[in-house]
Amino acid sequence: MITIREVCTKKDQRAFIEFPLNLYKGCDQFVPPLYGDEKKMFRKDYVYYDTSEAVYYLAYRDGELVGRISGILQKAANEKWGQKRVRFTRFDAVNDPEVAKALFGAVEEWAREKGMEEVVGPLGFSDLEREGMLIDGFEHLATFEEQYNYDYYPALMEACGYGKEVDWFESMVRPKAEDDGKMARLSELIMKRYHLRYDDAKNTNDFINRYADMFFEMIDTSYAEVYGTVPFTDGMKKMLISNFRLIIKKEYVTVILDEEGKPVCFGLCFPSIARAVQKSGGRLTPGCLIRILKTLKAPEILDLALIGVAPEWENKGVSVMVASGLDKMLRESKSIRFAETNLNLEDNYPIRNLWKQRFDSVEHKKRRSYVKKIV
Repeated sequence: MITIREVCTKKDQRAFIEFPLNLYKGCDQFVPPLYGDEKKMFRKDYVYYDTSEAVYYLAYRDGELVGRISGILQKAANEKWGQKRVRFTRFDAVNDPEVAKALFGAVEEWAREKGMEEVVGPLGFSDLEREGMLIDGFEHLATFEEQYNYDYYPALMEACGYGKEVDWFESMVRPKAEDDGKMARLSELIMKRYHLRYDDAKNTNDFINRYADMFFEMIDTSYAEVYGTVPFTDGMKKMLISNFRLIIKKEYVTVILDEEGKPVCFGLCFPSIARAVQKSGGRLTPGCLIRILKTLKAPEILDLALIGVAPEWENKGVSVMVASGLDKMLRESKSIRFAETNLNLEDNYPIRNLWKQRFDSVEHKKRRSYVKKIV
């Protein structure tokens, strides 16, 4: 018998956070989120609760914990897109359709009580959270920024009546074997034509102090029409900047400025800390912090987090400058073996073609957002 319990107590919260750590124990591809970040979800002052409501459920079978799920009523997203939706996130379960049906049934009932018409996901509170269910590429290590799931998950979704809404691709990117210099020359030509330059921030703190506000403004504008995006609040900005400080390094960030010193394009990369956080289950133990520091000094993998272009510059080729900078970075690094993109929407042909045409790349993972009408 499957029993669904809403998370109410500290014990329930701990069980919710730790369930995937047990479910994926021994899975070499699974990368946990930071344990402390997950705990923040249960605080009343969590920054996303300014615009959202959330519910958390656990599934038990004969007293044994066998699954979890969260539902999010993201009011800002519904208002922006003119929808009546509840998002689901943090769905994890054993390979049992009855468990999945019970968990999704609880979220769907909650959604109906809130007057919603659809359930969609996996999507977080914002598009900078983990999103999308892995449907191909299960053999590859997850990035720290995205969630891993077992290969039986898509079948569980379909058994619950969910179908595709959108897909994303992730790519493994390396420089081409021979550097013909074309990308560097094109980048230089674009810089001269539009009187552009790279930023000259001295260090990470200087970079954050200079560009943090403009960075979020550019994300809001350049990603305005991108699936699932939510406008940033001041609280979200502060939280994300705090999180970025742990892993951001100035040498892995590219910002291109116009004549007046205003950013027109950016590329944000992080040294992959996936392996560094695996052993500790996402807890920032002394050992984990040592591994992170070693990784930051000599990363083997670079996570390509975001590329943003101001709308008025989208058709002027400035993204080539970011690509050229990445190509140079990968060629000159003594430790980086490859870069890995995070989610690129299936219809984002400009960025997908950028990886294919300018680099030696392969789309090695595919993710999906599912949707189900509930009324």
